[in-house]
Amino acid sequence: MPLAVIGDAFGPPETYQLRAFDPGPPQPGEVRVAIKAAGVSYVDVLTAMGQYQFKPPLPFIPGSEAAGVVEALGAGVTGLAVGDRVFCSGLGGLFAQANTFAADKLTRVPDAMSLEAAAVFPVNYMTAYYALADRARARPGESLLVLGAAGGTGHAAVEVGKHLGLRVIASASSAEKRGVALEAGADAVVTTGAADWREQVRAANGGAAIDIVFDPVGGDATEPAFRSLGYDGRHLVIGFPAGIAALKTNLPLLKSASLIGVQMRDHALKRPREAEENRRKVMALAAKGIFAPRIARSYPLADYRAAMEAGFSGQAAGRIVLGLEEG
Repeated sequence: MPLAVIGDAFGPPETYQLRAFDPGPPQPGEVRVAIKAAGVSYVDVLTAMGQYQFKPPLPFIPGSEAAGVVEALGAGVTGLAVGDRVFCSGLGGLFAQANTFAADKLTRVPDAMSLEAAAVFPVNYMTAYYALADRARARPGESLLVLGAAGGTGHAAVEVGKHLGLRVIASASSAEKRGVALEAGADAVVTTGAADWREQVRAANGGAAIDIVFDPVGGDATEPAFRSLGYDGRHLVIGFPAGIAALKTNLPLLKSASLIGVQMRDHALKRPREAEENRRKVMALAAKGIFAPRIARSYPLADYRAAMEAGFSGQAAGRIVLGLEEG
């Protein structure tokens, strides 16, 4: 029988156990997928701990993004076939060797992309694309400052920013992470936490203020980043693993700048057609090989706790992947 990482209560990784889990045959309109790899993110672990902005029902299988192979089709499903490689996503249920999904939510993985890479592609890249193209109204030639540039969403923002014609300045804490950002296409890098960080940012942008900040970090990084914006600057709030920042409201007024929240789930619920169009655009670009997620480390299923700890720490220069092909 397939296995899954299951928790009967919310808590840290040690709260979860590896147990038998059979989702059963697909219902009408559903597809059963043999999941081969799943992404492990900070939000995945935060949700598993019961500390995210919503609490799913128990018992809970963590995970929000994965990739696998179609095993069976429910009645009425067209456009997919047994053996197709597909992207999977959900509000949990992905740290499992098999599960069922609504057929209309699945997309084929491009031939050139491995299932391991596919497992960490959709959420990061759709978030970055939605944030920059939609919420920030990014225009070619504008400057983009990416905080946490070696993290999953930050790395995606660097690549999406370059695709949209932006000058990308990447902020990262270590030489290794800054190197990763440059490999992803960043035009310049700055050192997170440096005493002269704002001076580094301005110098990297030729002495000019920044147009857009992509902020998946929060905490102490938010205010100095916002202060680096110029007229009509846009600060995108993606997340806050470093803590929720307190920004003085006189700053947006004095700078004629905007603080903009980015929440894909809310967008999908309230403007589903727009969200679907964004998804299609990102997947079409993936099929062309334009974007390439970076994987820092892959863990076997038996080491799921170590994978969750690594995903939660945010220390890796790239994404953490949980392999699901073995017991």
